Amino acid sequence: MKNLSKKAKEKYITIAFVLICYLVVEILLKTGQMSSLMQGLLVPICTYSIVAIGLNLCVGYLGELSIGHAGFMCVGAFTGAFCTKLLQDLVPNGTLLLIIALMVGTLAAALCGFLIGIPVLRLKGDYLAIVTLAFGEIIKNVINVLFVARDSSGLHFAISDNKQITLDDTGEWIINGAKGIAKIPHLSTFTMGVVLLLLVILLVYHLVDSRDGRAIMAIRDNEIASETVGLPVVRYKLFAFTISAAIAGLGGVLYAHNLSTVTATPTNFGYNMSIMILVFVVLGGIGRFRGSIVAAMVLTLLPEVLRGLSDYRMLIYSIVLIIMMLVNWSPDIVSRRVKLKAKLRQRKEEKADE
Repeated sequence: MKNLSKKAKEKYITIAFVLICYLVVEILLKTGQMSSLMQGLLVPICTYSIVAIGLNLCVGYLGELSIGHAGFMCVGAFTGAFCTKLLQDLVPNGTLLLIIALMVGTLAAALCGFLIGIPVLRLKGDYLAIVTLAFGEIIKNVINVLFVARDSSGLHFAISDNKQITLDDTGEWIINGAKGIAKIPHLSTFTMGVVLLLLVILLVYHLVDSRDGRAIMAIRDNEIASETVGLPVVRYKLFAFTISAAIAGLGGVLYAHNLSTVTATPTNFGYNMSIMILVFVVLGGIGRFRGSIVAAMVLTLLPEVLRGLSDYRMLIYSIVLIIMMLVNWSPDIVSRRVKLKAKLRQRKEEKADE
């Protein structure tokens, strides 16, 4: 470990942390020590962690504030579930079907990220945040007026009015407007969620430690200087934004296949979802992927752990949010933490010399 770079150490510590959490949860499940309510939160925790890592790549390493990642998550969820509904009779193996849905949903979200990124990444700051927020709302509203059905004659599409579609006796609705997609096979599992989370961790750490990653961080630190030395700024920004959107789409597919019915509501894929994911990123530490995972775990489990406290539940939740923000962002606490780390490192070096 001493010969590894800082990024490599971070990567291995993050992977070890996820694996330890997975083993602890599996032991609790095998021994029956975990309630059904907590079991229901395992896949959402994996989903939120994956999407938070994707957003952290955009905010922490690209330096662009996006409040529309719930939109990319929505694209992944609906395209993945749509693919599953079409292929579930042709592909009997559930794992293979989920893998196909993951690939389709991720590619669809990446395509949307690429197309949206071309005009959007010309903007900066609040303007970029507003446009990405608008994209998320547009996607949600488009799905709510979209009707897709299937019968023996093929697929049928309609906008706003499902009465435009006439089905025969074999017909079934796939996307039914605001009712969304129903009867989705429950294919998402905690193990699959952890596997996907580990793959995303390997991907993002490999990216930020590569030549492209260093170029992206250079653009974040000083775009004018990066352009002056010949870096293709637009290409790198678009590349990072597309990868970030694809990761959000991957999380969306996992999220959709944990539900029997997925709908494009404000609760699932609206403004509040985007803000919640951004809270995970900020409280976990911008640019710190492990922090995003920890924040997603704590803030997802905490309301349920405190449910027995009734009236005091949200008060304690708010206090924890404030404490996490102070620990991560208070200049005084951060400087003390840095000094403490320096002292501990110095003591280790002194002991090694002895």
